[in-house]
Amino acid sequence: MEKSIERGNEKVEAFSELERGVYAALETYSNVHRGSGHNSMVTTHLFEQAREIVLDYLGLDKGKYSVIFCTPRRAEVLKAQLEPESYQIVSSQDIGLSLGLRALVVKRKALPKGIPFQTGGGTASLVSPDWVIWADAPDKFEAGTPAIVNVIAFARALQLIRQSENDIFLDPVTEKLTAGEILYHDELENYHGRELLHEFRKTRIGHGMLVPTVDGERPHINLDNGASTPTFTPVWNAVCQTWRQPRKVQQEIIQEVRSVCAEVLGAPLSAYDVIFTSNTTEAINLAAESLGREPTQGIEPVILGTLLEHSSNDLPWRLVPGFSLIRLSVDAEGFVDLKELNTVLCAYNKKGQYGKKRIKLVTVTGASNVLGAYNNLGEISRIVHQYGASLMVDAAQVIAHRKVGMEADGIDYLAFSAHKIYAPFGCGVLVVKKGLLAFSPAEMEVIRLSGEENAGGIAALGKALVLLQRIGMDLIREEERDLTGLALRGLGQIAGLRIYGVKDTDSPGFVQKGGVITFSLKGIQPNRVARELAERGGIGVRYGCHCAHILIKHMLGVSPLLARFQGIIVTLFPKLRLPGLVRVSLGIGNSKEDIDNLIYILDQIAGKTGALPDRNSVSTHQGTPILPKEKVQKRINDFVRAAVLRVYSKG
Repeated sequence: MEKSIERGNEKVEAFSELERGVYAALETYSNVHRGSGHNSMVTTHLFEQAREIVLDYLGLDKGKYSVIFCTPRRAEVLKAQLEPESYQIVSSQDIGLSLGLRALVVKRKALPKGIPFQTGGGTASLVSPDWVIWADAPDKFEAGTPAIVNVIAFARALQLIRQSENDIFLDPVTEKLTAGEILYHDELENYHGRELLHEFRKTRIGHGMLVPTVDGERPHINLDNGASTPTFTPVWNAVCQTWRQPRKVQQEIIQEVRSVCAEVLGAPLSAYDVIFTSNTTEAINLAAESLGREPTQGIEPVILGTLLEHSSNDLPWRLVPGFSLIRLSVDAEGFVDLKELNTVLCAYNKKGQYGKKRIKLVTVTGASNVLGAYNNLGEISRIVHQYGASLMVDAAQVIAHRKVGMEADGIDYLAFSAHKIYAPFGCGVLVVKKGLLAFSPAEMEVIRLSGEENAGGIAALGKALVLLQRIGMDLIREEERDLTGLALRGLGQIAGLRIYGVKDTDSPGFVQKGGVITFSLKGIQPNRVARELAERGGIGVRYGCHCAHILIKHMLGVSPLLARFQGIIVTLFPKLRLPGLVRVSLGIGNSKEDIDNLIYILDQIAGKTGALPDRNSVSTHQGTPILPKEKVQKRINDFVRAAVLRVYSKG
């Protein structure tokens, strides 16, 4: 009896230590690899160190093996392309955690060549309308934003298992809760509307985190919400509670979150299937895989996309067997031209001007991750269905900011990610009209089980959606519109700064403009602008092509010849990042003060208040002491190392 109690206490302590480490990771959470600033650096280090921890756990040489983090279904597909002796696998399910992860450890020489089995954001180094340069492993096989926080949790759990026993996370001793208690009850349940928004913001994990800058420590400002969002204490609590529940309760949570999604999206479960995946990219790949199985019935099927699309809503459609892909242009503010949409569909599907070619699917972003333009989905749907096609919507940039009505707007397929909705725990969703997916019952069961293994991530999504609905999507839209207007007016006053898309709050397009603003500064490379924002203001933004290479090239006027030359350069120098543009993206946690700080620092960078000082020596700028460049970089590197240690060492 005493031994059983002692073992139970050890399990409780193991979960507590795991949760402490993950909480520390959430304090500086950002997306990996393609961001700028302190948080992106920390999260990238944590994510990449997780690969080393897996290799240490298995006792393998990191010079000979690559670690690829997959969903269960992705792991099985990749394993089928490998020789049995060329890989090993570690499962989060086998160690007792509902993370929905497999760490596939593959001999580097055995990795498959050519096109990856799932495509999208992160799998490509460079994209043009008719060719792709694929990324190197492991990125090539980790389509879309990985389950970053789950991967970090998995790695920390493996460390704790090595220090204890293999069953330390199996059958945890815990208080049994119901799905309703986890999803609908929390410390904020008596608040609603603006009051809830005010209280909710106070619970943002990492709120007020101080980071080193040129003039001392400053609170970090996250203006990279379009890449991934931070989370809040009630959402995190739902994850921790779900991790500790028996599988029966987890299944109840999953079913309840399915109902929450259906209600929030206006997609009744009697008419739509709600399928959990790992991210938007996996959801779109599922839809594309299904489309490729449908009979062509004597036509040459065509998919119609747009220039706006993220790689995750472009690359999968290129690879659908037997289909071709064409794209609509967009106007100067980033909106789909509805007249052109009508003209193209009429030419293909009614007049038969292209022989047997018929547009079977139109796929469009609900909101551009580069220009923040929200397309008129209801009108797009009306036109699409008038000509007998189906409509797919990439809603990754929509769900956290605007109301969606799938049935009302006639949307056939819709995909989004929880990590864009303040629930960054590896969950995505595909919502599709019943009867459209061409998978057998057995295949659907594999797909379902793969996504639903991540019960903690699904609970986080449900909790976040419940809280956003209690705040009110109209209020969120109003708040973000005010901040967007403030930012546009301020940025418009900075000498040499060019805004792309909607620039003016008096423009009719501003009504359909979200909190994403992309810009360039004359004479200063985007990577330097982003670095200066981090070093001077502790501000995290994103720069580059934002996984929307075709749109960025269109906006910058890159010719096909220059694009091909860029391809040669990237092939020769794989680590090279093409310039692109700087992007600011707002979220529910941002404030007027964040915008004021952004404008102030950009004003300095642009040189309106004097040329940028030489930070290789100590100086002052407008009375503010400026640290040497090397000292600033050292302090930031020290900050990153300390943050990583807080996660992967005992508290």
